[in-house]
Amino acid sequence: MSLQLGDTAPDFTLDSTAGTVRFHDYAGDHWVVFFSHPKDFTPVCTTELGAFASRKAEFDARNTKLIGLSVDSVADHHGWAKDVAEVGGAEINYPLLADPELEVARLYGMFHPKADPKVTVRSVFVIDPQKKVRLILTYPPSAGRNVDEVLRVLDSLQLTDGRKLTTPVDWQPGDDVIIAPSVSDEDARKLYPEGWRTLKPYLRLVPAPAA
Repeated sequence: MSLQLGDTAPDFTLDSTAGTVRFHDYAGDHWVVFFSHPKDFTPVCTTELGAFASRKAEFDARNTKLIGLSVDSVADHHGWAKDVAEVGGAEINYPLLADPELEVARLYGMFHPKADPKVTVRSVFVIDPQKKVRLILTYPPSAGRNVDEVLRVLDSLQLTDGRKLTTPVDWQPGDDVIIAPSVSDEDARKLYPEGWRTLKPYLRLVPAPAA
């Protein structure tokens, strides 16, 4: 069965471009963005690996580690890394796991034989410091991922974590946020004594708290 939101991300040990990785040890007390690729030397994935590498500092600033996966060997990964650096302008600066037996691809539900019986699908998992799966995105081979969107959702998850808040459509850091419907007006007045903006009785907006 594929992972669901709220599940504990399974631990595993695989070889990678950065040596042997035991996933839970690698994650530590960080957030993790874990993304998979069908195979090495594929055009869309080449652009994605370079984009994540060039923006790694933005994930570092959010206490977030990056880790990728492809079904090919570590030797192939190192060869592919040269193309990634040439195309994307940045060396791969996070582990790229080798999963030739599809062990982790199956464990995480990255393998969809009805879509393509030969390759893993292109998935993104955001995992919190408690090792809980907080976001799952699955892309077809034809559509490149959007790093800005991964960062935006990560910002939303981190801002609302432990708070009774949600973020509206197209939310960006600094925009107003929504008081969760589970919070009564009475309790909201205690939390937000300066009040809020009501669009509907169930849609109450307040300025985003400081991170």
